[in-house]
Amino acid sequence: MKRRGRNPQLNLFYFVFFFSFVSSARTQGGGGGGANGRIQFDAGVILDLGSWIGNISLSCMRMAVDDFYAVNSGYSTRISLHIRDSGGDAFGAASAAIDLLNNVQVKAILGPQKSSQASFVMELGDRAHVPIISFSAKSPSLSSTQSPYFMRTAYNDSTQAKVIASIIQEFNWREVVPVYVDDEYGNGIMPFLINEFQLIDVRVPYRSSIPPSATKSQILKELSRLKEMQTRVFVVHMTCDLGLKLFTIAKEEGMLKEGYVWITTYGLTDIVNLMGSPAANAMQGVLGVRPFVNMTSKLRDFNKRWRKIFHQENPHAIITEPIVFGLWAYDTVWSLALAAEKVGMNNLTFQVADISKSSNDIASIGSSSVGPKLLQSIQSTEFDGMAGKFHLIDGQLESQLFEIVNVVKNGMVRVGFWAPHNISGWKNSKDKLDAVIWPGEPERVPKGWEWPTAGKNLTIGVPVKPGFPEFIRVDVDPHSKKQVPKGYCIDVFEAVMQNLSYAPYEYEFFEDKDGNMNGTYDELVYQVYLQKYDAVVGDVTIIANRSLYVDFTLPYTESGVSMLVPINDNSKKDAWAFLDPLTTDLWIASGVFFIFTGFVVWVIEHRINKDFRGEPTEQLGTVLYFSFSTLVFAHKEKVLSNLSRIVVIVWLFVVLVLQSSYTASLSSMLTVQQLQPTVTNLNELIKNGNHVGYLNDSFMPSLLKRLNFKESKLIAYNSPDEYHDALANGTVAAIVDEIPYLKIFLNKYCGKYTMIGPTYKTDGFGFVFPKNSPLVSEVSSGILRLLESKKMGDIENNLYGNRSCPTQEETDTSSLSFRSFWGLFLITGVASMACLVLYLTHFLYKHREFLQSWVPEESFWQKLAFLAKLYDQMVHPDANKTGEAKEEQMDVMTNAAISGSQTPSSISNHTIENFESEEEIEASSDEETASGREISRQNPDPPSFADMLTARDQSDR
Repeated sequence: MKRRGRNPQLNLFYFVFFFSFVSSARTQGGGGGGANGRIQFDAGVILDLGSWIGNISLSCMRMAVDDFYAVNSGYSTRISLHIRDSGGDAFGAASAAIDLLNNVQVKAILGPQKSSQASFVMELGDRAHVPIISFSAKSPSLSSTQSPYFMRTAYNDSTQAKVIASIIQEFNWREVVPVYVDDEYGNGIMPFLINEFQLIDVRVPYRSSIPPSATKSQILKELSRLKEMQTRVFVVHMTCDLGLKLFTIAKEEGMLKEGYVWITTYGLTDIVNLMGSPAANAMQGVLGVRPFVNMTSKLRDFNKRWRKIFHQENPHAIITEPIVFGLWAYDTVWSLALAAEKVGMNNLTFQVADISKSSNDIASIGSSSVGPKLLQSIQSTEFDGMAGKFHLIDGQLESQLFEIVNVVKNGMVRVGFWAPHNISGWKNSKDKLDAVIWPGEPERVPKGWEWPTAGKNLTIGVPVKPGFPEFIRVDVDPHSKKQVPKGYCIDVFEAVMQNLSYAPYEYEFFEDKDGNMNGTYDELVYQVYLQKYDAVVGDVTIIANRSLYVDFTLPYTESGVSMLVPINDNSKKDAWAFLDPLTTDLWIASGVFFIFTGFVVWVIEHRINKDFRGEPTEQLGTVLYFSFSTLVFAHKEKVLSNLSRIVVIVWLFVVLVLQSSYTASLSSMLTVQQLQPTVTNLNELIKNGNHVGYLNDSFMPSLLKRLNFKESKLIAYNSPDEYHDALANGTVAAIVDEIPYLKIFLNKYCGKYTMIGPTYKTDGFGFVFPKNSPLVSEVSSGILRLLESKKMGDIENNLYGNRSCPTQEETDTSSLSFRSFWGLFLITGVASMACLVLYLTHFLYKHREFLQSWVPEESFWQKLAFLAKLYDQMVHPDANKTGEAKEEQMDVMTNAAISGSQTPSSISNHTIENFESEEEIEASSDEETASGREISRQNPDPPSFADMLTARDQSDR
């Protein structure tokens, strides 16, 4: 039987049937079959297709799918994008998400586009275990900590808050006003912005929130409010459509001219690329920040391909390259495709919750079995994407570099970069931005504030106080016949304001209908807090309780509070006034050292100098005369010893200093008034219960009460004349006031009163401005420049004049005391004592054999008397030739006395003056030696010390 052959057509049928069966089995296993047998991975996309960002992102996502599988053709999974249009609102985004989860059973959702839409969609993702991956919802309020299935493949807005704060700090602006859309997107960044501004000490006086669907009238109303503020630095954070409307109206209102600063966040920075000339014309000079994307060859090729595809779909579009949101969308699809492949083909099922419910019902949403694995896979995915490195940290893209751009002409120019804790230019490596073209194209950086605003003049409050017109007074202008303020305070203020370019200001007197001051200075300062005055100029003291409500500039006057008291002239100009320059202890010390110095010179000179010999009374007179004559350098006695010369030289130096000091002090005492205050301190006033005067309407009562003065002892006065009358008639014992007032008073009543103090420190006079006013630092800088200039000296001369009235501290000349000169006396005392000791030591050393031979039985006084007699012997004053012979003669005489050859009396009477020549000295010496031998033979025992004294007395008789 012939075997039947196989039919080729039947074999083909079997092959197709088998392939369909396998494909059907795979489809039932989860996910539909894709091209080339790949597993289809369904992913939903929710975008606002009516916006440019939505269209750009969609085109980039489609290109990402094609590019990924063109490179990875062997992958077993294939992403299938299911596009839904949210219509631009949260409700449309939520409906689209429910549809994708129920009807398509997507395994992931890319989007939604806005933060306000994502807050509800992320809740659905948690319920269905489906990752919600947004590349454009940047609000910090959206995070993976709130929703574990939410991931952000874009930079968190909190990061650009640091960038903006760095720009503010770079230009040293002190106040910033955020302008933001009032929704989830706008409100989310505010806490981070405010916190960053606080870290750099930048104040936020106002937050301008604008509704997402604001009309022109609403925006105009808000801009008018901003225009009236002092701050001129605005940070704009809103969507592109609302942002363009805001800038267009702001330019019409003149808010993009010189002096204004506008900074945009990166959600709005690309508006020029999206909308072209209309946006560029409305935003000239605006600074913007956006993530930096390095232009690689891969990105350049992608831009070229994208431009071709996008303009085919949108022929009227002016966009030339995908913005950063499009690049993030591209990388998001790429990361999802990698994660899907990691998860694999198994268990891609979607468990349906309740099939009886409507397909659009939230309760019918099932859960994805692959969700947890897919979430983990996406979070661990890393690669070099089109926008840079793709790496998620805590469920969001790791932020890297930012670039700072400037809207110039028809486009944007890069002016710098920002990295964490660092800002730098693009064209240079310095730590500063490149040159920025500001609104109005000014040459210098805007100062960031303007005051007053809207063409208003500053209203300056001025106190009306007749008591001290030198500081502030009211004059009548001879031309306009109007009252104008004059005085020292006005002169200083106008001199400062001349160098500051501000709008005109006008003065307003703080007075009642009778022309008197309408309240105290505290009440005047409080008017600035109440916004009645823009500033206060006058003699307003800077004190702590006032600074709670206002800010003060640096002081421009001398600070401190002092006490004014009468003085008495206690100058002594009687017959004994010459004793006053030196105190008693100094007089006594001087006398003692005069006598001591004379004595030392006499001791050294007595044996060799005829001027220091003679009868005891004559020698005493010589000592006194010599020492006191040195006072006028009139001493005639000639000193021969070098030791004496040392003593005299040191003493003459001391006398010179004493004489000069005495002369100066005496002249001062006889020619200058010795002002002695009647009261020396406040405690004395409190102890005695005296009355104290002060200036009316000042802060003195509170100060004096804190110093323990009773209120009943305080009396207020209004003028210097009233001060004088009260002090003259004894109504008050002192006036307590600030130093500038007291100086004015002393210039008028010089010589009758003196100023004691300061007893309390204050900061002087300052100009008053509202809290946190930027004018404070500007005016303070102007005050410092004025204080260093010659002009300030001219202003102060007009205030105080050239007359100088001495104070008690300047005229009090006290007597000179020993304490001021004890060092001089110490020097001369040490020098004199040292010379005296040296001389006596030398004298005793020369006669050491005689001293050693003394009989112990003799009394101390007998020995001392004989030593004095020996010292009294005259030594020839000639120098080198006979010096040794004279000393030898004295030794012979001493030895003779010891051996008994001569009595002490004969030694005393036998002086060297009896010898006329050296030969006679030698002959006498030989004769006395022989005689001594004879006596020694007759008297073998040497005479006692008493015998020598007796023999001396007999010889004298």
